[in-house]
Amino acid sequence: MTVMTHAMLKGSNVPLDTAAVRAVLRWTPGPGVPDVDASALLLGADGRVRSDEDFVFYNQPRHPSGLVRRLPKKRVAEGLTDTVEADLGGLDPSVDQVVIAASSDGDTFRSVSDLRILLYDAGAADGEPLALFDVTAETGEETAIICGELYRRGEGWKFRAVGQGYPTGLVGLATDFGISVDEGTETGPDAGSDTGSNVGTDASEAPATAPDPGLDVTVVQPPVSAPVPPQPTAPPAPVPAYGYPQPATPGQPAYGYPQAASPAQPSYGYPQPASSAQPAYGYPQPAAAAAPAPDPNFRMPPMGPQFVRP
Repeated sequence: MTVMTHAMLKGSNVPLDTAAVRAVLRWTPGPGVPDVDASALLLGADGRVRSDEDFVFYNQPRHPSGLVRRLPKKRVAEGLTDTVEADLGGLDPSVDQVVIAASSDGDTFRSVSDLRILLYDAGAADGEPLALFDVTAETGEETAIICGELYRRGEGWKFRAVGQGYPTGLVGLATDFGISVDEGTETGPDAGSDTGSNVGTDASEAPATAPDPGLDVTVVQPPVSAPVPPQPTAPPAPVPAYGYPQPATPGQPAYGYPQAASPAQPSYGYPQPASSAQPAYGYPQPAAAAAPAPDPNFRMPPMGPQFVRP
């Protein structure tokens, strides 16, 4: 049976009679032409990915279900190709769309010639494409473009030609569908390995993950201490004006004024306080201790010769 190829305009759609398709991006290489990479996003009814596993690209070339996968690039007579294959009939009912996108590596799509997307029946080894759409850059500043989308319609699927560009590259396109790319993550084909993705779902939807056990870095937060209020400082003592009476200081009375009496030095001319060792001058002296009683047997010695006047 001869299959007619639908040449599509931007915004048009076409029903699909097959449940497994190959979406082939094709362009003409040459000097100054950036490389082009195909990718796919599996979206729910809300137009967002369900998890980071729904993003199929160069660092994650196969969906866990195995129903959407990225095939190796090929050189054909018409140029280079990069292909995404999707088994639409086997996808979970929660998948409402499969977006097919292209991203450029190193320059904008202004430098890419003859970019188009061709849709084939994956069950036929050879044959004409079911549909084709020539993708053109609208502003010339695009580094990522949604080429088309596969979407459910009733019990079947349709393909719509889109051609929506993003100047922010694959990161900006992925962010638009609920994927959050870590800051500093490289997005070129050589970034990371083909065994895992460098992107994650939006932080509001992503579950918490354990730290990478391969990292041996411990972050220590400095202790937080209460702020110390500034201590008030006493103002310097004022210096009195020269020639005025100086303020009295403890232990140093003002010059020319009566001196304070000292308990150890009474004022001159006043009665002196009695001292146990030195009585005051001019006052009766304290009586000495009484002498012992005279000896009753004491006799005066005989008198010597008396001198009589002749």
